[in-house]
Amino acid sequence: MSAGSVSAGSLLVGLDIGGTKVHAVAVDANGAIVHELRLPTGLGADAVLGTAITAVCELARLAGVTPEEFRSIGVGIPGSVDAEAGRVAHAVNLALEGLDLGPLLAERFGVPVRVENDVNAAALGAWSLLDTAGEAVGARSMAYLNLGTGLAAGVVIDGALWRGSRGTAGEVGHIPVEADGALCSCGQRGCLETLASGSAVARQWPSEHPYPVVQLFEAADAGVPLAVEVRDRLVENTAVAVRILILSLDVDRVVIGGGISSLGAPLISRVHAVLDSWAQSSPFIASLELASRVSLVAAGSPVAALGAARAGLTAPVMS
Repeated sequence: MSAGSVSAGSLLVGLDIGGTKVHAVAVDANGAIVHELRLPTGLGADAVLGTAITAVCELARLAGVTPEEFRSIGVGIPGSVDAEAGRVAHAVNLALEGLDLGPLLAERFGVPVRVENDVNAAALGAWSLLDTAGEAVGARSMAYLNLGTGLAAGVVIDGALWRGSRGTAGEVGHIPVEADGALCSCGQRGCLETLASGSAVARQWPSEHPYPVVQLFEAADAGVPLAVEVRDRLVENTAVAVRILILSLDVDRVVIGGGISSLGAPLISRVHAVLDSWAQSSPFIASLELASRVSLVAAGSPVAALGAARAGLTAPVMS
């Protein structure tokens, strides 16, 4: 893509740092991606910081500017993040402990930097896509439900993240729903994450397939009993997560993203069917019109990188 006549000072940088790659974008004032690239990343503080710096410099080269001319930099990264301090306290899949990523990038480039948890960044990106598409008209709130290795949500109200009093708003994956269920990584038993997530599928449907959930749905369609059981459990508990988000927060929309969402219609049609079945037996649930409030992120949408760029706008101004 080309920035054309876009001025450097209006470009926002968004970095989606994952376990194996960094997806970097330069976004114009209208929220459109004008440049993007992907780079492999390694483990540890030096590798993560180095790849982030390289990504920003490469975006600047593509835009024909210096990195110091960017308006801001936003970063989405998995793990425990102190967004105000720009510190990654803990990120297991990146082998990070206590990396001051925001301050280090701000010092390196002299522009405002904001670091967010990747699900929160994706929530901002999902909201921006709704807004751009005109689907957020009349809406003030959205929950982004991330179905990936784990299960978590990011909450956006009036265009801004809502974190709760201790930063745990949206942690629906750690709500227990089975008293004697599987042990969760959080130490509780029977959490939603143990039933509706990539890790849940891997535990119940071991597979060497590169896309285990795709294989699961294919096997279920072929009538394999265990596959049907695991698929239906995944779908039903995804619907449970949607119901919890709407009953507890009454958000206007729930948008489902993350790796499992790439299943597309086979997933969302079944989630809608579960929600509709509940509505048939409960006038109260029927009144909430749950199914009409739930959708998938459009396939291939770079919501985490877009949301990271948007997050950069809330970074402290450099003195």
